[in-house]
Amino acid sequence: MKAVVQRVSSASVVVNGNVISSINKGICVLIGISRRDTQQDADYIIRKLLNLRLFENANGKRWDLSVKEKQFEILCVSQFTLYSVLKGNKLDFHNAMNPLESQQFYETFLENLKKSYDPQLVKDGKFGEYMQVDIKNDGPVTITLDSQRKDGSETVETL
Repeated sequence: MKAVVQRVSSASVVVNGNVISSINKGICVLIGISRRDTQQDADYIIRKLLNLRLFENANGKRWDLSVKEKQFEILCVSQFTLYSVLKGNKLDFHNAMNPLESQQFYETFLENLKKSYDPQLVKDGKFGEYMQVDIKNDGPVTITLDSQRKDGSETVETL
């Protein structure tokens, strides 16, 4: 699994002109599922999402508290294009899990994330739909997680 995590001051998902999900301060997570992913990959991503120290504490110390400690919201959006491969200028998605399997995998991921956190604070887009995702990145802070690279080699981009 891959997750692109952005610390946000707000984020929302629009489908067919209607806002279907929105959050205030927290994290917006773009989720990619590969055809090789297992429950262990999902568990790793959930653990990282809830425990990444992206927020400052009450004394202003940066990078000290997690979304879970701050009781902030999480907006998850499925994004199979995270597993695209370029063949010339054409995108190939053979590394992504097929749509039927990935929908069930994603729904199970969301259920387990909600069980590990406050279900009222976990929102999501609409799987398989064309969505407009409005992300107001805070920082900006963007973290890339890859469950196949658990050696700590994930990347952090900040400004």
